Amino acid sequence: MALEEMVMPKMGESIMEGTVLSWLKEEGDRIEADESVLEVATDKVDTEVPATHSGVLKEILVKEGDVVAVGAPIALIETEAESESTKAPLPTGKEASKEAPATERSKKDTATAVMAESASSPVTTSSRFYSPLVMNMAKAEGITLNELEQIQGTGREGRVTKKDMLSHLEQRSQSPTSIPGAQASSPALAQPEQNKAPQPMPVSISGQDEIIEMDRMRKMIAQRMVDSKRISPHVTSFVEADVTHIVKWRNRVKQEFMEREGEPITFTPIFIEAVVQAMKDYPMMNIQVDGDRIIKKKAINIGMAVALPSGNLIVPVIHHADQINLVGLTKRVNELARKARENKLSPDDLQGGTYTISNVGSFGNVMGTPILMQPQVGIMALGAVQKKPAVIETPSGDAIAIRHKMFLSHSYDHRVVDGSLGGMFVRRVADYLERFDLNRPI
Repeated sequence: MALEEMVMPKMGESIMEGTVLSWLKEEGDRIEADESVLEVATDKVDTEVPATHSGVLKEILVKEGDVVAVGAPIALIETEAESESTKAPLPTGKEASKEAPATERSKKDTATAVMAESASSPVTTSSRFYSPLVMNMAKAEGITLNELEQIQGTGREGRVTKKDMLSHLEQRSQSPTSIPGAQASSPALAQPEQNKAPQPMPVSISGQDEIIEMDRMRKMIAQRMVDSKRISPHVTSFVEADVTHIVKWRNRVKQEFMEREGEPITFTPIFIEAVVQAMKDYPMMNIQVDGDRIIKKKAINIGMAVALPSGNLIVPVIHHADQINLVGLTKRVNELARKARENKLSPDDLQGGTYTISNVGSFGNVMGTPILMQPQVGIMALGAVQKKPAVIETPSGDAIAIRHKMFLSHSYDHRVVDGSLGGMFVRRVADYLERFDLNRPI
């Protein structure tokens, strides 16, 4: 017999933790590999987590309602096969849930994920392993890396535990100057006073006011939006596009398309096609930032913001959109929108996006300034299509005609995308929309 750790899996890009909703199996139950063991909720989706090994669910390490970092252990599975990873004794019970030991790979991934959560975090890379709980406590208390390294760990293999951190904080509060490394730490690692989050202004409440608690998704969305604005300096460029040919073409083919494909054709897949074409012309918009490195993505995966019945937004992803024709894009857009409304999106539907569009026109808005989906560097808001008088060129000279117009708003990360690239990209999208072939076959 051997014990295998089951860890919290990564369930989407930028997702660093999940909340345990319910356990579908109990300790002592026989489970098969890939069989659903528990339900987990993130800010993006609720999903079932399958077992990583076949065997007996020996011990559950986290309770329902616990928030668990990606890569942290959640259960122990007793298997029949021996493995190298199980030759060393594994901690169980309260010790395991407090210290959250992981395999060497998940240790590295967990530490990296937690440290990447905030660019201003006082804790930086270390060869010593710290659990997500310890990392979060260090971040919250402004403990520097040098100071953290000086704490004597009482856990397995000398790891720092929650108890060690609480003892250190108590000693620190009583005599801050006596803590080894506290004064010798580098100023660059310490969190500057001016960089601390501002305290919210007090709110006055009267008897006539209604107090509404944020749901879990709204809390997570709020945090993601604040993080994105803090990480990326947002700049927005605007272009007005003439989409008269697209409107006329769709009005002409939509009935035939419905009869042939069994799907309605909307403007969204046409707009996505134009974004993909522009992305091929300007591949440096299809990038992500990793510290001081720029990651140039090969796949063009387009996320599209979808409004849920609750009013929240979710962003499913069309993977390899550059390899799908307009009919395929239409079916994929409709499928993802339907799954989002029915709360049936899977983690795979939500991860891997390299660029995002948001159709603010569906709310009657003419333009917007959307916030980036980290770690992407660009997002485009599509405004409402409106009839407007416009000056057009004709063989006999300029004339005023009624045209269908819309605004494109392109927000981008000014750390790596200059105004020229951001402006040229949205202009190229508009060019592709305006050059749409009125006689294009379905």
